[in-house]
Amino acid sequence: MSHIQQEIKTITNALPEGVRLVAVSKFNPESAIQEAYDCGQRIFGESQVQELQRKQEILPKDIQWHFIGHLQTNKVKYIAPYVAMIHAVDSEKLLLEINKQAEKHQRIIPCLLQLHVAQEETKYGFSEQECWNFLKNGSWKDLKHVMISGIMCMASNVDDNKQIKSEFHRAYEFFLKAKSEFFVSQPTFCECSWGMSHDYPIAIQEGSTLIRVGSKIFGERKY
Repeated sequence: MSHIQQEIKTITNALPEGVRLVAVSKFNPESAIQEAYDCGQRIFGESQVQELQRKQEILPKDIQWHFIGHLQTNKVKYIAPYVAMIHAVDSEKLLLEINKQAEKHQRIIPCLLQLHVAQEETKYGFSEQECWNFLKNGSWKDLKHVMISGIMCMASNVDDNKQIKSEFHRAYEFFLKAKSEFFVSQPTFCECSWGMSHDYPIAIQEGSTLIRVGSKIFGERKY
């Protein structure tokens, strides 16, 4: 068993019920993804459209590709035919474009709304108030080709576990509040995407259902 396969087994065997691993394969070659696939991993995360396009054409067709990076509206059309989930919807404009492109392929694309809870100004995402206002406005209910399936966030890039935990907790509290207010009759609003290689155990404690783990599995980026 390779290092990649051993890490995947170690992580997945320790996951609580209801938590899934997104193996973040960005910047890693197709051969590394195939290794992970061969031991049963099916969900992979990519953050660049051109790279994802290349990999999707070469690798097994039952892979569930999750787009986890900042997505430009003019790139949505390239991944709309096959992407399994888009994690980082950070504006109404982007959601409208995803809906438009999904309709062309008669698909409904699951999407997560990205909350900005970190202290870094460079992180994308809705503020909690912006996201609440967007949900309250209700215009998203008219979009028939996207499914708002939950919330995504990134914690601040710090060594302070207390701060990381606090930021994940804020995101989970928002998720619960949004679920009770806007999605109470929709079981599909069920995903919380937070936690990476260095902080996913904390993320799981704070409600995460999708952990995005890359370097712990694949090592540092290859190119």
